[in-house]
Amino acid sequence: MRRLCYSDDHFWICFQDGRLQEPPAAPQDARAGDSETEEDRMLQGQLYYGGCPVLMAKRVTARKLWSQLNKLDDVDATDPARLALLRELLGSMGQDVAIESPFRCDYGNNIVLGSNCFINYNCTILDCNKVTLGDNVLIAPNVSIYTATHPTDAKLRHDWGPELAYPVTIGNDVWIGGNAVILPGVTIGDGAVIGAGAVVTKDVPPYVVVGGTPARIIKHLDKP
Repeated sequence: MRRLCYSDDHFWICFQDGRLQEPPAAPQDARAGDSETEEDRMLQGQLYYGGCPVLMAKRVTARKLWSQLNKLDDVDATDPARLALLRELLGSMGQDVAIESPFRCDYGNNIVLGSNCFINYNCTILDCNKVTLGDNVLIAPNVSIYTATHPTDAKLRHDWGPELAYPVTIGNDVWIGGNAVILPGVTIGDGAVIGAGAVVTKDVPPYVVVGGTPARIIKHLDKP
């Protein structure tokens, strides 16, 4: 028997002997043990249980850090105390980075920011998988970046799991407009502009303007 599984537009589809099958489930005892393996599955785009002890502890740690960060909303985004918290929260961060409060994320350590990045108020990043921003990225208020998703089969969503996560990559010199939503697995090319309110469901080529729901190319830009 041959079993083939793949994701199409970030939904799991599995075939075995030509017949549609349910996606492979993580072990039922995963929430009680095997915690490091659950994190590996999460970062590899496989089904995993987010309620395992290690992942729960990491989310609590991140929540404490961004809660402290958001209490410093009366100081400039480049204040040394804010930057120190960001360096502790994020996986890595380049030079001249500013993030306005409020800011929220799941883990923080899966977020990589390049240099000269600015993230405006009320950004939410669900970084269950890697979220990578290049240099000179501008993010307007109320932007959401999601790596997290769930199986479409309702039975598999019972009892808090299992879940899926796919990485998001944002290139250099990208501008993301207010209230835009970036969905799991998306790559945005260098120099692209994401219009306000856009819902980005698939990859965006370099040096284009996209907008709408779902986002579509509305203009091609000159390369520098």
